This record gives sequence, C-alpha cells and structure tokens, in this order.
Amino acid sequence: MKTFQDMSPDRLRELVDRFPQMRIAVVGDFFLDKYLDVDPALAEISLETGRIAHQVVGIRHSPGAAGTVVCNLAALGTGTLYAVGFTGDDGPSYEIRKDLAALGCNTDHLHCDPERMTPTYLKPRDTSDPSLAGEHSRYDTKNRTLTSEALQGRIVDSLDALLDRLDAVIALDQVEEEDCGVITATVREALADRAQRHPKVVFWADSRRRIRRFRHLIIKPNQFEAVGRENPAPDDRVDLEDLTGALQALRAETGAPICATRGAEGIVVSDPEVMLVPGVRVEGPTDPTGAGDSTTAGSVLALAAGAALPEAALIGNLVASITIQQLATTGTARPDELSPRLELWLGQRGEAS
Repeated sequence: MKTFQDMSPDRLRELVDRFPQMRIAVVGDFFLDKYLDVDPALAEISLETGRIAHQVVGIRHSPGAAGTVVCNLAALGTGTLYAVGFTGDDGPSYEIRKDLAALGCNTDHLHCDPERMTPTYLKPRDTSDPSLAGEHSRYDTKNRTLTSEALQGRIVDSLDALLDRLDAVIALDQVEEEDCGVITATVREALADRAQRHPKVVFWADSRRRIRRFRHLIIKPNQFEAVGRENPAPDDRVDLEDLTGALQALRAETGAPICATRGAEGIVVSDPEVMLVPGVRVEGPTDPTGAGDSTTAGSVLALAAGAALPEAALIGNLVASITIQQLATTGTARPDELSPRLELWLGQRGEAS
C-alpha cells in the first residue's frame, strides 16, 4: 500500500484560501449538546430523598452531531452553510437555532415539527475536572418513533431546492434507531440519486450504524466498519492488508470513493487506488469527542475547494489533531492553525522515512 507523505505549505494555503467561497449543506440529525457545569464542593443532600443534589453553577450549549460538523465548517471559514433536517417545537429547538445562527448557518431548511423532540445530549460535568473522568452519566433525548413520510418529503424537497447553489453535501446519520432520524431509507435513496445527477457536487456520508448502505456518496467508515467487524476491543486494529481488500470490495459495492479512519494512525483512502494518509502524532491528554465530525468537515471542505482525496484526508487529519487537544468540549480548528500542524506532520514524515 502506498503512503501519502507530502503536501507543500503553498498547496495547503491555496486550498485554505478557497474555503470562504465554498457553499455546503449539512443534511442530518442536529442534536443540542447541553452542558451542566456542576461544582462538587456545593453538593447538598436532598431532604426529600436523601440523595446527592448536584448544584449547577453554569449552563452551556452548542450544536451537536450534524451541528458539530457545522461548528467545524464555520470555524474553518466556510463561506455559506445550510442546515437541513428537523427539530421539535421546544426549548432545545430555540437554543440550537440560536447557536446555528450565531455560526452564520442558514436554518430555513431545519424544519420545525411539533410531533418530534429536538434530539439533545445533556452532559453534567464537574467544574473541578476537565478530563472525561469529570463527566457524569449523560441524559439523551432522541426520537424513537418513525419519521413521518411528510417530513421526509420536506427534507428531500429542501435538498432539491439547494443543490444548484452548493459545492458539497454532507449527510450525517446520528440516530441509531432505524428510520427515526433525518437520514431514513427514503432520504438515503434520494441522496444516492442526486449524487449521480450532480457530479460536480461533493457528496459525503457518515453514519453510526448504516454506513455500508449508502450508494454513490463518498463514505467515511472506521476501519472496523469497513471490514464488517462489530464490537472491537479498545486496543484492536485491522491489518492494512485486510483493510485494503475490504475497501476494494466495498468501493465496488457503493460505487464511490471511501475514507476509512484508523484513529491516531490516520486514514486509508480508496479512489480507487488504496493509499494510507498517516495521522498527526500529538503529545499530552486528548479528548476524541467529535474527532470524526472534525475530520469530515476538514476533508469535505478541502474536496470542495479542489483537493484530491488523499490531500483532503490529510487536511481532515490536521483538523482532528487540533480538536482532540481541546478537553471537556467539542473542539474546532481555525484556518491559521493548519499550517503549523502541517509542519509538524511533515517533520514526523521525515523522521519516519
């Protein structure tokens, strides 16, 4: 397997300079990430139950899931952003729309449906510990009933209304329950059809459970999804030879390029030649929350700007290496942070050779 080992600073600058002209729609499950900052020193015992009453001293929220991709695209300087999906008619809907608007993301196609709940990850965490150990048990709000045909139709109509003004479409399938989120079988079929009819638009898909069902879109499975391995051990990995064969077969099945992530070891792309794009080694504590979404944002923005797939995968790696160093939050990367990170990567490549 060949290894992608070189990108010049001038080439990176050329691509990054085009980011402000790019127009991207994110179609998917927009969650609200809501953090409750808890001060352990203020904990009380409830007189009614005798249990600990955790004391919240601060509340923060930001767009999560598909919204995390938008956060990263906005931080990287994307010129025009559209959110396509749905929320409920509730308080979290107000908060996520406010947050998306602050990022400059158009929410005209984020449909409000009073029959649905706004998906929310409620995350209490101790103010005294910024690491993952400081996070309490999470409370999730998700829709567990089927998305109506009428709402699915509105989502497809929104996609069609936007396509002529887009450089890229990102499909983000976060909800694990079948056909209960935005990316249903109907919407997935529509994406496959539109990807074939609009070859100049970059179509990219990421999914928690159903990545192998997409057709004619670039997909981003992890190495285990690519070979069909479920429930891998924490220190498990897929042999590169096995991954190469699996990607070739999967690409023939999906009809589109593939970017298979390998954690800190980088990304293997198939376009159709299989090539390893090494990751960036970083020192110190890391938080992988949202790393896949930041990889997606950097890679798709680069593709829309004219990058080849290995170049785009490298930029995705650069972005993720920055975001994982931001603890107790879903991190983002700025355009000016990419050049120093490229220098670090080039230095590591020189050491490896």
